[in-house]
Amino acid sequence: MTENAATSAGVLVTGAEIARLAGVTRAAVSNWRRRYEDFPAAVGGAANSPLFALSEVQSWLDKQRKGQEISPEVELWQALRAVYGEQMVVGLAEVATALAGGSLPELPDGVADRLRQLARTEMPVDLVNGLTERFVDSARRAGSDQVTPERIVRAMCHFAPELPPDATVFDPACGIGVLLLSVASGADARCCGQEADADSARFAQLRADLLGRERVTIVEGDSLRADAWPDLRVDLVVCDPPAGVTEWGREELLLDSRWELGTPSKAEGELAWLQHAYAHTEPGGHVLMVMPASVAYRKAGRRIRAELVRRSILRQVVALPPGTATSHSLPVHVWCLQRPEGAGNADKNPTVRMVDLTGNSPDGSLNPRTDQVADVPLIELLDDTVDLTPGTHLRARHRDYPEEYSTLRKEVEKRISRLSTLLPELVAGGGPGSLDAAATSVADLARAGMVGYEDSEPISTSDQLDTDYLRGFLRSSVNARRSTSASGTHRLDVRGARIPRMGIDEQRRYGSVFRSLSAFEQDMREIGELSRRLADLARDGLATGGLSPEE
Repeated sequence: MTENAATSAGVLVTGAEIARLAGVTRAAVSNWRRRYEDFPAAVGGAANSPLFALSEVQSWLDKQRKGQEISPEVELWQALRAVYGEQMVVGLAEVATALAGGSLPELPDGVADRLRQLARTEMPVDLVNGLTERFVDSARRAGSDQVTPERIVRAMCHFAPELPPDATVFDPACGIGVLLLSVASGADARCCGQEADADSARFAQLRADLLGRERVTIVEGDSLRADAWPDLRVDLVVCDPPAGVTEWGREELLLDSRWELGTPSKAEGELAWLQHAYAHTEPGGHVLMVMPASVAYRKAGRRIRAELVRRSILRQVVALPPGTATSHSLPVHVWCLQRPEGAGNADKNPTVRMVDLTGNSPDGSLNPRTDQVADVPLIELLDDTVDLTPGTHLRARHRDYPEEYSTLRKEVEKRISRLSTLLPELVAGGGPGSLDAAATSVADLARAGMVGYEDSEPISTSDQLDTDYLRGFLRSSVNARRSTSASGTHRLDVRGARIPRMGIDEQRRYGSVFRSLSAFEQDMREIGELSRRLADLARDGLATGGLSPEE
């Protein structure tokens, strides 16, 4: 349809928006499109994401009385929630079992009645897909990590390599199978999965069966401690592993052959899952792994990261937009690995592609702009930290070195020129010790209520005492010696420190000089830091080609 035609249709809505409007799932909307000939035709969008005229949809919903009362799908979900509570995956497995077996004897009456009513008009696969969609959505809103969030599934599908029709895909922590079945969407793909939670594994298998995915096998078990597929070698491993788990079995697995890149520390459970996944790849096989961003730079995993780089196994790291992992607030990466096909092939991949999408919307495009991607040579990654954070490397490559250098140099020059104005003009005084005779202790001033403290710094509490004057004399070498204990430890001793007695106008004259000296010292410290940054920037710019010597 042309743009003008789509515009004339008024406000356009997606299938997901229709589902929210009617209080049903997207699967139910898809079912309506198939079942009802008078359902509004798409007026825009693409084949896999059609758009509909809102006015036509509202008229159809009113005609069908959809959305004006609680739908049967919602009633079934509410009945399941009432019976199973937080154990909804158990309820989903029971429903899938009943639908697969064609009978409902084991379900509670409230659930069985509603399911029986829906089963008269809905296909079993549509019912299960609708319930799965609601479960995923409720897990997202509750902050649960029981299922892989939809946005991460979308990213994993986007960055997955193109696979042959008869490929084998493996997920060693598959949950209810959302990620595995989405990435391996081809009907001919063989899918293998393992999941520690028995009910989740059972539901994942039943859903695959109802979908007609005959080459899907999902088993129960802890993949790290009890690998159910020890001899399996596949084209692609996808995994969204448990994050932040320290009790992953390190003590009992210290000598495991899967740790070919190094034995992970107790705190690096994610790197144990990564090596488990890599152990199941055949030569040329790929791994797509969801990783917390901290795994890219934590000290404990440096050796394993170095081996991934050195052996040319790590091919790409993608930093996803904030909010992608809706089950928690942690930033996440996708690590893309590939097992070399032979010992001599490491040199064919001398770089790791870094992609930084952290500035994008979590629902926006996953195709990076030119300034969001860089191919980083392996040698640059193999430093003391082996930091694999994409942003770290992208910033260095897309910096405006000339502008930064010019700005920083001007700031250093300005600070240096100001130094001379901060140094006060001083003339000869009465000689060393000339002010000692007319001096008073800070202890006496404190007892008189003229000295207080603000953030451990002495201040004047009287209009007869200037704060800068007080602090200036307290920081003199004479008072520093008086404030040093016999052990050499510096401490401010108000009983020993002494300042001269002067009128308030004379105090302010001295205080102004002390203030200038403090500003001079502060500028010197800042100039030192700016000079270091300027020299580092110049070296990096010259080394990377961002800067060149003036002819």
